[in-house]
Formats: sequence, structure tokens, C-alpha cells
Amino acid sequence: MVAGDRYRVLTDRQWELLELLLPKSEGRVGRNFAENRRVVEGMLYRLRTSVPWRDLPEVFGPWQTVWKRHRRYAADGTWDRVLTALLALADTTGDLDWVVSIDSTIVRAHQHAAGARAQARECDL
Repeated sequence: MVAGDRYRVLTDRQWELLELLLPKSEGRVGRNFAENRRVVEGMLYRLRTSVPWRDLPEVFGPWQTVWKRHRRYAADGTWDRVLTALLALADTTGDLDWVVSIDSTIVRAHQHAAGARAQARECDL
């Protein structure tokens, strides 16, 4: 059982694909990436639940390991490469829909935009 069925986020097929995109620890200084799936499942669990790193369930191993690996993957561009590869694969297989929706309620004018209108009226007088 990997990371306990209760906490599992990835299917075996998803993990097989993701594992190919993650860096290997061979040739690196320091410890090998032990139990990589468990650590990645911990990262995904945290992203899904928004729990603090220190509150990760023990089934994912030491929270420091999960945090350090996440930080390393973010800093070295691993997550960017993973996203790019998965988007390309989804687009190729037709599983990606490029529909974009913009909520206009979040579009705001700059705080001085109202003042610009008032100044324009003064110039017309």
C-alpha cells in the first residue's frame, strides 16, 4: 500500500507517467530519492487539503522530506517541465479543451482612473 489508500491521489497509470518526468537521484550528491511516490503523494495531498507542511499525515514520511523535495522541484524547474509535458500529451490525445473564461467582476480600473475622467471634463469646459 502506497501512502495508504485513504490518502492516495494518483492512480498507478498516472504515477507511471509522472515518474518518467521526475528527475532521478542517480549521480546526485547525497541520499537517493527513496520512496518517491510516497513523497509526491504527500505534496499532492498538501496542495489538495492546504494543511501546513508540519501537519502532513505520517504516512507520507517526514514532512521535512516532502517539503524539501517540493522546494527542489519548484526551484529547478521540474514542476514547470512536468506541466508542459502533461499539457502537450493531453493536447495531443485530445484530452485538453482550450476554452478560457474570464470573470469580469475581477477586472478593475486603476485607482486614479476616475481622476483622469474628472480632469478630462475640466479640459472640455
